[in-house]
Amino acid sequence: MLHIVSTPIGNLGDMTLRAIETLKTVDLVASEDTRKTGLLLRHFGIDARQVAFHEHNERVVGARLIEQLQAGKSIALVTNAGTPGVSDPGFTLVRAALAADVPITMEPGPAAFVMAIVLSGLPVHSFTFRGFPPRKSGPRRRFFEVDRENPHTLVFYESPYRLIAMLDDALAVFGDRACAVANDLTKKFERIDRGSITEVRAVFEATEPRGEYTIVIAGADAAN
Repeated sequence: MLHIVSTPIGNLGDMTLRAIETLKTVDLVASEDTRKTGLLLRHFGIDARQVAFHEHNERVVGARLIEQLQAGKSIALVTNAGTPGVSDPGFTLVRAALAADVPITMEPGPAAFVMAIVLSGLPVHSFTFRGFPPRKSGPRRRFFEVDRENPHTLVFYESPYRLIAMLDDALAVFGDRACAVANDLTKKFERIDRGSITEVRAVFEATEPRGEYTIVIAGADAAN
C-alpha cells in the first residue's frame, strides 16, 4: 500500500500519532530530501529506510516504487514539510499507483495554504489555490491575468527572493486588493501581515523576506 503522509510545516508537535505509527511500520519512506526527513525520523525515534524521491527523479524512481508496491511492499511518501502533492512531489506517484491498481491511503495533516487562508481574515468559503507563480514577471502577470475576474479568494506560494516582485505584479494585475502574507507558520516567530497589497509590500521593503511565504489575495467580488 502507498501511504501519503503529511508532516509538520514547522512545529514538530503537529506530527500526528497516526503518521508516526505509519512511518515506523512501512517498508520504505520515499522522501523529498532524505537529510531533512532523517532529522524528523530521528526526532520521533523512527528507524526507517529511505529513498530520495524529488522533482528531478520522480519519474524514474516512481516507476521503481510502483514495482515494489506491486510486489507487496508498503511505502510512505513524505515531503520536506506539509502535504505531498501540494506544490511538492507526489502527484505523479499517486497517478501511477492508481493506474497500477495499487491501494492508496493518506495520513492527513498540515498544509500551509489551509492555515494561511483561515488566518488571513479573507473569505474562506471558496478559494482558488494556485501554488507557485512563474519566476519571471511577464509569465507571472499572464498567470495572474487568468484569475483577475475570479470571485474566489486566491492563494499562492512564493520564495523570499521573489516576494516583492510577485507583489508588484499582483498589484499591477489585481489592483490594490486586501491580502495577507504568512511566514513561519506554526513556528515561534509565526507572522501574518494583513492589509492592502501596497501596505503589505511596504512591510517587506523595510524587512528582508526570509523563508517561504503563503500569499492570500481577495477575490474580484471581495475587492469591489
